[in-house]
Amino acid sequence: MAKAVFVQKGENIDYKAPNDIEYMEVVPFATRVGVALENIAAGETGTVSLTGVYELPAASNLAISVGDELYWNAESDSVNKTKTGGIPAGIAVSEKSAAGTSVHVLIG
Repeated sequence: MAKAVFVQKGENIDYKAPNDIEYMEVVPFATRVGVALENIAAGETGTVSLTGVYELPAASNLAISVGDELYWNAESDSVNKTKTGGIPAGIAVSEKSAAGTSVHVLIG
């Protein structure tokens, strides 16, 4: 039978940055987003969080309710509710009116 070897909890990962990343910058992956927990220079390895609640920029003219699935739009650098072309970001854990500019998101 195959055996696994525990490496880490996976809440935070070591990430080799392809370009400079600033502290608390959203790091989009293919199937989720993370948040940089430190400045990471291009080509260097730093810590990225894959879990937790973060206040993220949100699309304007869009009301968001608690529990809404949210997706990261790399072009606008914000979350919205559009699955097509978006990267799963998590679920909203706060309300956002259409006039609001950010929302609390449980990533992961």
